[in-house]
Amino acid sequence: MKTYLVGGAVRDRLLGLDAGDRDWVVVGATQQEMEARGFKAVGRDFPVFLHPHTGEEHALARTERKSGRGYRGFVVDADPSVTLEQDLQRRDFTINAIACDEDSGTLVDPWGGARDLQARVLRHVGPAFVEDPLRVLRAARFMARFAPLGFTLAPETAALMREIAASGELDALVPERIWQELRKALRAARPSAFLRTLHDTGALAPILPEVAALYGIPQRVEFHPEVDTGVHQEMVSDMAARLAPGDDLIGFAALTHDLGKALTPAEQLPRHVMHEQRGLKPLAALCDRLRIPADHRQLAAAVCREHLNVHRIDELRDATVLDLLQRCDGFRRPERIAQMALACECDKRGRLGFEDSEYPQRATLLRLHAAALAINARDLAAEGLSGPAVGEALNKARINAIGAARRA
Repeated sequence: MKTYLVGGAVRDRLLGLDAGDRDWVVVGATQQEMEARGFKAVGRDFPVFLHPHTGEEHALARTERKSGRGYRGFVVDADPSVTLEQDLQRRDFTINAIACDEDSGTLVDPWGGARDLQARVLRHVGPAFVEDPLRVLRAARFMARFAPLGFTLAPETAALMREIAASGELDALVPERIWQELRKALRAARPSAFLRTLHDTGALAPILPEVAALYGIPQRVEFHPEVDTGVHQEMVSDMAARLAPGDDLIGFAALTHDLGKALTPAEQLPRHVMHEQRGLKPLAALCDRLRIPADHRQLAAAVCREHLNVHRIDELRDATVLDLLQRCDGFRRPERIAQMALACECDKRGRLGFEDSEYPQRATLLRLHAAALAINARDLAAEGLSGPAVGEALNKARINAIGAARRA
């Protein structure tokens, strides 16, 4: 029985990055032997155990054979005779197929992962890559993480991703797994690499058709020097990663804010009148299909509907500002206004040549919101008001407060 550190912990150590969770593979053991040593079995589809002291995951070395459609259609063999090299061969990318003997520090790298790390190349291990459609999303997500380090996608890996996309296998992915990979990509340093990788391999349309439809849609060059709405979307997503690193809530709102531009009638292009309202239907469809969490869905809808209003906050009447705050649940969920303002800044600065521009609208919206929040119904009730009169007085007082804050 021999234990090796594997996967991301080895990869990140070689890249000089802080390693996250450590995963281990155990060669030459059975489930009974692991449990006799105090390991707790937790794997449902294959034998995975938690270390009795560290809680770290230990998996028996295994091979996998395709037996059906989708990423779950595999027969697993975790016999003690399975070698470390056989276990590494079933892994997705060479940079994840490196093991380390922690006793000696020796690397076991039969597929050239260390070489690919040095060359900054994301490359699949072998032809079995096509058997798991989830690996298409993983490739795109790894590009979102590692593109800032100079990584590129190996041409032969891109070719296999196109093959998977064309096969229809991506349709077998369940919503939860798609959202899991998308969420990680939105937390990464360069979400645009996720979108671009999927787009260039034909996988974006099967996974996120509402986003894929944005590519090739023109915008007015005076407002969008990048012209292509898909390119704008990539820039907005990267700006979200820059201004709100690791925040997938802001990232999702930024990703979906302009979906309505794909529905603009051709005769109106490159103008996009009413695209904010048109975007709500495809946003709802995307959220329903992927079972997006309620907080993400609600913020995304607010940003989709209101981003142009936030951009022109200085032109809105005081009463209109109050209406905006109320539509966005800004008094019951005050944090949502700050989140919306940040996502709107990502939109404004996610344009060619605008990346480092000022966005005073964010501070303005937060100031007006704070003034309105300072007025509450309890104070008015203490003055003897009751019933509908409280609501009317509350709205009036908040409008006055917004006006005063604007003039201050």
